[in-house]
Amino acid sequence: MQNPRLAARYAKSLIGLAIERNQLEEVYKDCVYLQQLCKHSAEFVSLLKSPVIKSDKKLAILNAVTEGKVSELTVAFNRLLVNKSRENVLPEVLVAFIDQYKSHKGIFPVKLTAAVPVSELAQEEIRAKVQEFVPGKQIELNTAVNEELIGGFQLELGNTLVDASIAYDLNKIRSQFMKNDFVYKIR
Repeated sequence: MQNPRLAARYAKSLIGLAIERNQLEEVYKDCVYLQQLCKHSAEFVSLLKSPVIKSDKKLAILNAVTEGKVSELTVAFNRLLVNKSRENVLPEVLVAFIDQYKSHKGIFPVKLTAAVPVSELAQEEIRAKVQEFVPGKQIELNTAVNEELIGGFQLELGNTLVDASIAYDLNKIRSQFMKNDFVYKIR
């Protein structure tokens, strides 16, 4: 994120306006849609960040892409960003908005990455264990598979990473051998 403070301020303004107008859920869906658009279209993000393309052209393209798919409030917000020459921070604003929305709703995102798909029973156990640490929050568990972990799992809880993977342990052992403490002490 290049300018997280700016993105957070714009996101806070949008979430406040959406709450005031009773359109929070609708704007959240719009932001998720736009975030997916940014994730899957590098050309779209490049267009937003390009200093060569004029603002009116960017606004026309943004309106064409979102026409009929987002609410009027989101269209007005996008227009504001373009008029203030801040369209380049739209992807960051979307991430900040979604984070602030989840915080407002009491949703605690957790990402579980394992070497193999995790069963529903194991997911429920992890959800219950995390619930002990963050009482009163709704746990949103996202799972992913990464075979490079070899075994075990990685659990991301907000800004904390719990790495209980075999790959982590092997890397730790490798670094110990690279230090070569044992050979040095023998000589």
